[in-house]
Amino acid sequence: MRLVFMGSPQFAVPPLERLLASKYQVAAVYTQPDRPAGRGRGLVSSPVKQAAQARGLTVVQPASLKAAGAREQLKGFEPDVIVVAAFGQILPEPVLALPRLGCLNIHPSLLPRFRGASPVASTILAGDDFSGVSIMVMDEGLDTGPVLARAQIPILDRDTTGSLTEKLSRLGAQLLGEVLAGWSRGERTPRPQDESKVTYCSPIAKEEGEIDWRWPAIDIWRRVRAFDPWPGCYTRWWGKTLKIIEVAPLGGERTAGVGRVVALDPEAGFGVGTGDGILAIARVQMEGKKAMSADEFLRGQRGLLGAVLPSG
Repeated sequence: MRLVFMGSPQFAVPPLERLLASKYQVAAVYTQPDRPAGRGRGLVSSPVKQAAQARGLTVVQPASLKAAGAREQLKGFEPDVIVVAAFGQILPEPVLALPRLGCLNIHPSLLPRFRGASPVASTILAGDDFSGVSIMVMDEGLDTGPVLARAQIPILDRDTTGSLTEKLSRLGAQLLGEVLAGWSRGERTPRPQDESKVTYCSPIAKEEGEIDWRWPAIDIWRRVRAFDPWPGCYTRWWGKTLKIIEVAPLGGERTAGVGRVVALDPEAGFGVGTGDGILAIARVQMEGKKAMSADEFLRGQRGLLGAVLPSG
């Protein structure tokens, strides 16, 4: 079976490696064009491109698949199936109709929950107990295609979007290996998604990382985890950005004014009053400085205890 793989971020690398380990004939790997990054704004290749080139695979980086020339090039690879994992482009209908076995997408949510651009972060923000991956047959809608298989894992209290994405990537690679052979032999039947259970998630904006201390402590805790590694959560202190890296909501009846910084047990960092409960701060990073424990930061900020941090 010949296939074309389409993906860009690190999430897509384990599925590609699984396909290669399973001896499928990967005719080409499609990924996003190189982008400027870093202080020098030099061009940087996607993780998928780096992985593909290291294995001597043909790499194609179209700006768009809508152009007739791009579709003709893709057709020339004669794929039986196209496997997609966070490619970063919408596949037009002529591309979806090209392979005889269709286009399969690895989506990091339990569809139909969290269709859209930020499913992993949205799962953490919602406080779900489980996340997972779905392999669906793509159609022209936004994550609307029928599902071939799902697999789920529990979300741990320490999970961030970064750590959960890594787990789901490995899970998706495993599920792809189980699904693809059966799909090619006609042994799997895709099931339509239950439209009554659909939820959507939008792209996350950098500005959403600013903390509003009027929110409940548990919601801020989820947001800090959901926005790690990007865009991160932050507040303001002495006119500078103070990044909030690691937190935990405190139980019990203790309260404090919204945004009020309070002392905790010795060497336990500090707490901040919220709209519901106190949020314990364990690790921070001041603008222009290195990340440090909240206790270490507190020792260098005499005026912090008792201060009120701004809300939004």
